[in-house]
This record gives sequence, structure tokens and C-alpha cells, in this order.
Amino acid sequence: MKRIWSPWRMEFIEKARKGRGCVFCEVIKSGGRSKKGLILYRGRYCFVIMNKYPYNNGHLMIVPYAHKSEILNLGTEVQRELIRLTGESVRILKKALKCAGANCGMNIGNVAGAGVAGHVHMHVVPRWLGDSNFMPVIGDVKSLPEYLGATSKRLRPYFDKLTGV
Repeated sequence: MKRIWSPWRMEFIEKARKGRGCVFCEVIKSGGRSKKGLILYRGRYCFVIMNKYPYNNGHLMIVPYAHKSEILNLGTEVQRELIRLTGESVRILKKALKCAGANCGMNIGNVAGAGVAGHVHMHVVPRWLGDSNFMPVIGDVKSLPEYLGATSKRLRPYFDKLTGV
């Protein structure tokens, strides 16, 4: 496999090594919008945040405020808001970023590949026809065409209008 220099990943690796606690709980404790503008929406039971280490441009996560490792341990209202915010996120991504579809899913537990195993969350990854070009297929490399801040600015007006979820 060929390697591409990606120094921004070191921050993620070092935080994981230090065992600083739950990254989502740290965001919740910070209150308001994050200083880097990654939180797009705060609901009653869940919030929508951009993934700092995205699989694709516009990769979002819907995260319950409750620190639970299993979706089964979330109350019905929390589950309901999580699913509604997932749907709203897909709608917004299609409108704002013109994606053709989306992958939505959870990795529950370390064995399932969860990066933050102790705090269940839903990934929403926008997809475009042909977005899997030769780079990830042949080169085992992913290229992202836009900075997180720029994507955040494109999505924020849509999430700011989101009410009654």
C-alpha cells in the first residue's frame, strides 16, 4: 500500500492514546457551538456534528447527549430524534451539497469497528456518482476536495432553519 502524508490524523491518534475520555461528551460539556464550527444543530436529545476525520465531504454524525454504548439503552424519544435527524441530515446534504445519496450507519462496539465505542452515534456520509474514483480503489487513498470550515459554511444555513425535530 502506498502512503500519503496526512498529519491531521496525528491529533486523532494522540487523543485516542491519551484516553482523554469521550470526545462527544467533551463537545457536550463545551456548550454552544464548537470553536471550530463543527456542531451544526442541537436538538433536545441529540446533536449533529461534522466528522473531523471524514470519509467524504459533508460526513456528519448524529450523537445523543446520553453517553450510552448501545442503541438499545437509549430511550424511545432519543431514538426517535436520532432517526429524524438522520433523515433531515440526508435531506440537507442532498440540497446543500447536491449529493446523489448517502450511507447511514452505526458501528456498535469495538468488534464492529466503532472509533468511539462507548458513545453510540449515527454516521451520515454523502455520496456522489463516481465518488469512488481510482484513488481509493487502486491507490488505497481518499482525497477530500473541500476544507471542513468551507463545508460547514455551506451546511449551516440549512441546519439553522431546522426546527421542530
